[in-house]
Amino acid sequence: MLNNVFGIDLGTSTICIYNHDKKSFFHEKNMIAIDKRAGVIAYGDSAYEMYEKAPDNIKVTYPLSNGVIADIHNMQTLLKLFITDVSGGSFKNATYYIAIPTDVTEVEKRAFYDLIEESNLKARKIFVVDKAVADAIGLGIDVKNSQGVMIVDVGFNTTEISIISLGGIVISKMIKSGGMRFDDAIRNAVKKEYRLYIGAKSAEKIKMDLEMLKEQHSPATVYGRDVASGLPMERSVDTKLIDGALQEYFDVIIDNVKVILERTPPELSADIYKNGLYLTGGGSLVSDLGLQLARGTGLKVNLAEEAGKSVIQGIAEIIRNKRFRSVAYTIEGMGK
Repeated sequence: MLNNVFGIDLGTSTICIYNHDKKSFFHEKNMIAIDKRAGVIAYGDSAYEMYEKAPDNIKVTYPLSNGVIADIHNMQTLLKLFITDVSGGSFKNATYYIAIPTDVTEVEKRAFYDLIEESNLKARKIFVVDKAVADAIGLGIDVKNSQGVMIVDVGFNTTEISIISLGGIVISKMIKSGGMRFDDAIRNAVKKEYRLYIGAKSAEKIKMDLEMLKEQHSPATVYGRDVASGLPMERSVDTKLIDGALQEYFDVIIDNVKVILERTPPELSADIYKNGLYLTGGGSLVSDLGLQLARGTGLKVNLAEEAGKSVIQGIAEIIRNKRFRSVAYTIEGMGK
């Protein structure tokens, strides 16, 4: 019986942890705030509250970038803090399952394993799971059979497009288009059209509210700094401007989905045509992305009910269900 086991989905924007002993899920921003003199002063959601508001002596950062670990030291610190919170300090000799992207280098994959190994967590055993496989299991798909499944996971920095069959990855491609790119596109469009600087948090709020605003035929109200005067200002932003700003990044995702479909073996293509593709990840929640994917590919698009949680739900199922446990492997499975 597995007891002291943790599942980890390490995203650029958010970290999700499953505590098997308590059957509980934990979700917080994957951020850390460090004072040059005092060290770590906040992490997770508390650090996010400081983002874009902190003075120069406090650095608020994401330790991950483009889906891989960019700041190993701060990520080790964060992971130990989060695991301590989740476990109440009882984490010694625990087993860990961590999701990793497929289309990254062996060194980048190894970094996810080393993160746990070197974080002073005293891990008993560490398993890795391909992120797309965890996604599929979290969406309720039986990945152990021979059907072809397409997963499009739109994250914060990246989008991972994968074809799965028989519990493994047939083809996978990671592209640098995701939620942060959407936010940047909105910020640039507002600056160009309204001569107004807005922050990343404001752009993210517009993005998440876009569908509601369009249903209500209402503009987005934003606050920022006027480019010319430097004074704080309020503006009403037309949703058509936001749609136009996002289109370029939607097209990048659609074009790359087509590329993967062109490389997919015919028998698996037939399965995907019948069942459609599965759209998940926190970045997939933006208005009209699913609709545009359907139009651009001619496929049915199955939208995840809890798009930001499918990976951690899949890892939890792998831990709970012996039938799926074989999709997890140790570092030796990477050829090390």
